[in-house]
Order: sequence, then C-alpha cells, then structure tokens
Amino acid sequence: MSYATVMVSLALDQPNEARLEAACRIAERFDAGVIGIAAAQFSPPLYFTSGEQAQNLIDEGRAAVKNRMAELEAQFRGAAKNRAKSVEWRSALDFPARYMLQQARCADIIVSGGHSDVFSDPFVRTGPKDLVMQAGRPLLVVPDTVTGLDPSSMLVAWKDTAEARRAIADGLPLLRKAKDVTVAEIVEGDDSRPEALSRVRDVVAWLSRHGIVARELVPERNGERDAPAQLDRIAADVGAGVIVAGAYGHSRLRELILGGITRHLLAQTARCVLLSH
Repeated sequence: MSYATVMVSLALDQPNEARLEAACRIAERFDAGVIGIAAAQFSPPLYFTSGEQAQNLIDEGRAAVKNRMAELEAQFRGAAKNRAKSVEWRSALDFPARYMLQQARCADIIVSGGHSDVFSDPFVRTGPKDLVMQAGRPLLVVPDTVTGLDPSSMLVAWKDTAEARRAIADGLPLLRKAKDVTVAEIVEGDDSRPEALSRVRDVVAWLSRHGIVARELVPERNGERDAPAQLDRIAADVGAGVIVAGAYGHSRLRELILGGITRHLLAQTARCVLLSH
C-alpha cells in the first residue's frame, strides 16, 4: 500500500502554509499526485434587501469568493510546483463540507488544518471533524503552527477499537518511512495493564510482519481522567512528529460531554495527527 493521490483542503479564512507543505512532502516521499481543493458559498447578510440591490449584493459576494479561490489556486500551484507527480486544482461555489466529501473519492489521504475555536461558518469552512467522520479516507490534521511534516518518529495511540485498527492500516505507508515507531496504550476504566501490554505486543508483532520495527509502551498510571495529558507527555518523550489514532472510538455524544482523545488531538497544536474512522 502507498499513497498515490494526496488531497489538501484549503481554507478561505485560515492560514494554509503548514498543510500545503505537509501535502507536498507526502507527494515527494511517495511520488504521488496532489489535488488542491477549496469551496465556499456566498453567505448573504442578515439584514433584508430585495430587487436589484439584492442581486448586486449577491453578485459582488460571489465574485469575492471566486477571487479568493483564485488566490488559493495560485498559492497551491506555487507550493506544489515541481514537488508532485501531478498537480490538479478543484474548486466550486458550494458548501465546503458537501463538496469536499464528494471529491474525497479521488484521494488516498486528505490533508486538512486543525480545529479552530473560531465559530465555524458552514458557508466557508469545513472542520476536520466532518472530514474524518464522513470522507472514508484517512485524514492528516496539520496544525497551523507546525512547520511541515516530520514522520521520522511516530506514535500509534492504540485503543482496541475498529477505528484504531483502520488508522494503523491507513498509516502503514508513513509508518514504513519512520525511523522510530512507538505503540502506546493508556489504560482506562476497568482494564488492567497486563491486558493492555498483551494488546500492544500484538500490534507491535503485526507491524513487524509489515517490515516495521516498533516498541511497546503502556504507562503505569491509569489514564481514565487524564488520558489526553498522558498522551501529550508520551508524544513529547518519544519526540513524535506524527500521532496515528482512531477517531471517535467512543460515541461522539460521550466525547462532546466528557471530552476525549479525538477532540484533544483535533485541537492540539504541537504535531500532525493521522486519524481514521
């Protein structure tokens, strides 16, 4: 398995440099094509107007969106020049989530920015939560503060769920490029550390059959209350540039109410995260 096509989602109202650099590095490493994609709808104002004035307002708004997407295309093509096997641009006057989820069929992996605390306007922005839940493709989340992609050291945040199994399989191409791979599980609830060690050793053995040498790590401390903080400490200790994890192993309602690893990984700004659902 490899990545033949990388899709990078560009935002109209957020920085795009970090995600573009990460997408281009993947394209270089795997001799892959790269597709840049952006979409937005003109968001009409809340105040009422009608007739010719309303039509002029709509026309001006749509023209502004088209101009911004033309700027993004130029930025994308400038970043991808001579760095990918092929370069393609796709854009539309459409709701970004709907358009990007439709186009995900073209990609092996999607690169996106991280979660923003700013109010998410569905007319101009699609968040990583929507992409990872519905795209059917692995999502590489690249925080704006990260200077590119460094997969030399990778951390697999293991949890014995279907989502984690899919994530590690989706991450195999990058894991093969890594010099150092750690598989870690944080013990939660009624689980015991010996049981977690047994699971992690199975994963390490599975990776070895794919030609990947990995080490196991299960912290002594139970992570029921501070799993996100424990994961951050582990990632810092091993120098991980990329974390591989399953997305929403718990229900989204539980994550919304109690918090969880997925929400934390989408919001953190220290490193890239490869997520699958």
